[in-house]
Amino acid sequence: MEISPTIFVIFGGAGDLTWRKLIPSLFDLYRDGRMPQQFAIMAVDRATLRNAQVHTRYLDGVNRFSPNGKAKGTDWKHFSEHVTYQQGDFKDPATYAQVAKRCAHLEKEWKVKAGHVFHLATPPAMVGVIPNMLAEAGLNRDRARARIVVEKPIGHDLDSARELTRVLTNSFHESQIFRIDHYLGKETVQNILVFRFANPLFEPIWNRRYVDCVTITVAEAVGIGHRGRYYDQAGALRDVVQNHLMQLLCLVAMEPMVTFTADEIRNKKVDVLHALRPIRTDAVRRCTVRGQYGRGTRDGKNVRGYRTEDDIAPHSHTETYAALQLFIDNWRWQGIPFYLRTGKCLSRQCTEVAIHFRAVPHQSFPPNASQGWYPSRLVLSIQPEENIVLGFQAKIPGLQMLLRPVEMRFRYNETFTRPSPKAYETLLWDVMNNDPTLFMREDQIEAAWRFLMPVLEVWTNTRPRNFPNYAAGTWGPKAGDELIKRDGHAWRTIA
Repeated sequence: MEISPTIFVIFGGAGDLTWRKLIPSLFDLYRDGRMPQQFAIMAVDRATLRNAQVHTRYLDGVNRFSPNGKAKGTDWKHFSEHVTYQQGDFKDPATYAQVAKRCAHLEKEWKVKAGHVFHLATPPAMVGVIPNMLAEAGLNRDRARARIVVEKPIGHDLDSARELTRVLTNSFHESQIFRIDHYLGKETVQNILVFRFANPLFEPIWNRRYVDCVTITVAEAVGIGHRGRYYDQAGALRDVVQNHLMQLLCLVAMEPMVTFTADEIRNKKVDVLHALRPIRTDAVRRCTVRGQYGRGTRDGKNVRGYRTEDDIAPHSHTETYAALQLFIDNWRWQGIPFYLRTGKCLSRQCTEVAIHFRAVPHQSFPPNASQGWYPSRLVLSIQPEENIVLGFQAKIPGLQMLLRPVEMRFRYNETFTRPSPKAYETLLWDVMNNDPTLFMREDQIEAAWRFLMPVLEVWTNTRPRNFPNYAAGTWGPKAGDELIKRDGHAWRTIA
């Protein structure tokens, strides 16, 4: 698919996100031949920098962070000719007048109307400023060509999310707004839809009759790194559950779409969120668990606790671990528990969805025939390994009837020789193509916040007395295991 001419304007062009993610992704699209024939990248920021300085820093970002390796001299030379830097204050109308002037000049030079992508790679406070300034400069008027890209966090709670929506929709139509959740750009996440709806084998048993429970894990082995100031105001619930985990939940639980169109897919996701059984404030303690990591060890090395990380208050009550039990009150999933968990400084990095199927109704084999019996389960692994694993029972070769769990495994890197594009590559390409399928819509954002607000309110108003309550390098607090064990279930053991 050929993309029409595009002008990509990055507000926050001197920042970390642009250096680590945006430019490496745009450059990889370029060397894969997927950028438009006519394109320009305009980086805008307050720092006083020359084009040559910006090009040098961007090249360093490509060489460090591109999965496709270091840039070749000729490729980078040709790409960087499309990249310019503009110094400007985000609150100054002159900045936007200069952007408009540059866009008009390029369109005159190309003799064609171009798509305008305005990517807000800025601190959250500027998201309340830049859209209005773009509108005042007339850069929002062409609905078909002008798009604005917003990074998370999409609000801090329900009220702030609604206010952000108000700010954005005052200046841009909803069809022009692209809210990024990079998890949706991952190949394995997109393949959940393909696996479910393009294959007749599993969809008939993807329901309450055959599924015992579903577990979704987003585990990080690292701590908060350089994100202390942001993270201590957010916590695990806002940082991961409200977006990444809820997105995965929607893909796993949604009904089949009639057509593969953006609004149809997003409608089905919103249906899941609307069907979530509300968590009452008096049930938060029973349905949720929060934790904070303390000192621990990983790979034989000491790891400091959260409260001694940079930019963290010494008595912080911010959670670095969150687990929830929830139910979806609809025909497909009624009564089936979904367990979601995420955490920092856990035993290992892992993102996966596990579908735990019901046990057979009658166990015909004697108890001593089984070595490690468990019901069949399907694991969709998203990172660090990209694979789909079906676990089931098989007979061990020999004269006796002995059973043990075995696995059928599909690995992406063995089946497909070319590496999967990074999430930002996919998402930026979709923005340039004006395809919102993988982006969050306003009603989906609001529904997720509305569901989580009772949890946020209780956690905010009730300080935990036992923080820190798990050691770095473990799988979180004991209460996280007890949350699922009390119903006779268990998190999948992740080696």
